[in-house]
Amino acid sequence: MRSVDAMLLDVDAAAVQHDATFAAGKLLALAEEVLEHWIAARGEIPTSERREQFRLLGLHHQGARGVPSFNACRETCREIAYHHNLLCLEPASEQAIGRQRMMAMLVRHLALFVTGKMQVEGLGEFCCASRPLRLES
Repeated sequence: MRSVDAMLLDVDAAAVQHDATFAAGKLLALAEEVLEHWIAARGEIPTSERREQFRLLGLHHQGARGVPSFNACRETCREIAYHHNLLCLEPASEQAIGRQRMMAMLVRHLALFVTGKMQVEGLGEFCCASRPLRLES
């Protein structure tokens, strides 16, 4: 699997992509890849199951099994799916650029949460902020 740093470079590139539909697909795939990292790190095989028509939500469901604090990123995953839908349904909207950037920020947030979660088991027990990481510094 690729490093998270490599994925974040792709997130940055997708954030400024001129084709909103392409960017939406790329960002969704990157979000899925982030959750695949989490699931693989737990010794599991990432699911192909879909929830609400999104594999991302199926992966989140699998990743949260047995780890209640992982639910802290559920809304982030739902927001990513929402922005994907907006970009695909209205790619020429004057709001598309802002939506694309927001989707990129959400994917970045998910990646940072998951990498933090892999380092600090309790991350996400209070909220999705990296409070435990800041307190240890």
